[in-house]
Amino acid sequence: MPLLNRRVAPIALAVIGLLVGPAVLLPSAAQADQIRDRQYWLSEYGIERAWQVTKGAGIRIAIIDTGVDGSHQDLRGAVVAGSDFSGLGDDDGQTPVGQDRRHGTMVGSLAAGRGNNSIDGVIGSAPEAEILSLSMSFGGGTIPPDDQIARAVRYAVDNGADIISLSLTRNTRDWPESWDSAFSYAAENDVVVIAAAGNRGSGTEAVGAPATMPGVLTVGGVNREGKVSATASAQGITLGVMAPSEGLVGAIPGGGYVAWSGTSGATPIVAGIVALVRAAHPELDAANVIHRILSTATSVTQETPDPLYGFGIVNAYEAVTAEVALVSKNPLGSLDEWIVIHRKQEGSQIVIPLGPQQTTTEAEGPRNPNVSLQPDTEMTILPYVITGVLAAALISVLVGFVVVSVASRKPID
Repeated sequence: MPLLNRRVAPIALAVIGLLVGPAVLLPSAAQADQIRDRQYWLSEYGIERAWQVTKGAGIRIAIIDTGVDGSHQDLRGAVVAGSDFSGLGDDDGQTPVGQDRRHGTMVGSLAAGRGNNSIDGVIGSAPEAEILSLSMSFGGGTIPPDDQIARAVRYAVDNGADIISLSLTRNTRDWPESWDSAFSYAAENDVVVIAAAGNRGSGTEAVGAPATMPGVLTVGGVNREGKVSATASAQGITLGVMAPSEGLVGAIPGGGYVAWSGTSGATPIVAGIVALVRAAHPELDAANVIHRILSTATSVTQETPDPLYGFGIVNAYEAVTAEVALVSKNPLGSLDEWIVIHRKQEGSQIVIPLGPQQTTTEAEGPRNPNVSLQPDTEMTILPYVITGVLAAALISVLVGFVVVSVASRKPID
């Protein structure tokens, strides 16, 4: 991962669920097969087979998003607690807030939706898991979005989350220092953190934070044929596994449904699968849960990880049932180790980044992907780190060169 300047300008977060234009509303009174039959991933990704072992009972998934509407018929009983971090919602985190209020409910339904009448509505990958709804606003509120995320992550850990699901992107590879301690706190407390890779169709060509953070399980997206999505997935070396990101369906506040695309949907599908693994293997720590997800994924390329497919396409049944050797550390790296190497003590060194740095102003979470924030490609350049002594020596040489150059010139007649 490239070295980053420790001083990071505030950058607005963006939801990354919608592919092109607004999501398509589906009739709320649609018959069972019009909603449930759209959920092809339940059978094609081994989820229904995994339910023969567990449906995720006893596992708590924190959804940090615009708020999960627990009153939706497919989510009744799923949302057990929550809180608001935007200053705009209710204390229980279940009141949708912000520009795209539907997003959190859509995400939550794919992780742990209950469906209704056994055969109706949206059912999540882990239909017996619990949801912790932590509402935030991507483009407003009384607290900056970066701080909302940091506080929500800590709250999730302190309130029993086994998994944290983040269907959002900062659209830059870097992240604020406030996230260092929050995400490290999650790792120290054995919480699996999962983040969306982002969507090329929304302007996110390369994976952005939090999906670039060491130890985070990053989810990319594939189409119905299992090929990397040309529009509903981003690429990058931090990709973990791939999951369906096209032709999705989700619940929305008020009892309705929506057809949508994006890694915002792929991420909670994987979060639910992680819940199945944690329920089936309560003895495993977060590192081994992640290792099990990665090692049982269906490889797409000869070498893994691959910048387009990561370790492969997630396989729920294999993740739950396969014989997998134990590991001693998170295969996706350690944030604490990254901090020791890349965060510099104040005043100890001068950090000079090469090339221009893009300044991005805060913006609302996009309804239309055409107005989404663009990836900060300038941040990929590795900065030089120069000690104070070398900096002084360099300045002296430059000054001497200028003096000699001036003295050697002839005066103009």
